[in-house]
Amino acid sequence: MKRTTKIFTTTLSTLFILVAMCGLALAQGGGEEAAVKAQGLASNFGLIALAAGLGIGIAALGGGIGQGRAAAAALDGIARNPGAAGQIRGPMILGLALIESLVIYALIIALLLVLKVG
Repeated sequence: MKRTTKIFTTTLSTLFILVAMCGLALAQGGGEEAAVKAQGLASNFGLIALAAGLGIGIAALGGGIGQGRAAAAALDGIARNPGAAGQIRGPMILGLALIESLVIYALIIALLLVLKVG
């Protein structure tokens, strides 16, 4: 349980760092600064697309590992105590939904990066 909490905390902190970095990247200035920034974004489109693709891949990998571990732990608990299946199933589904929501946040951030440039 402690290792799963550590993985979840690491994933969540990484997500917050990515959100902060994307917020800085997408912040808009006014006037001439905005034109220079738009030109800089357009010239780096390949790097931004690569970063978005890598971000989605890493998020999907982390989400898949987290969901696999959560499901394995839940099935192990049900196998040890079949009477507790009803009490284990609800929190497991909630945990899987929260893990999947982190991957969806990464998808949204990647789409924002790619669509901002395009």
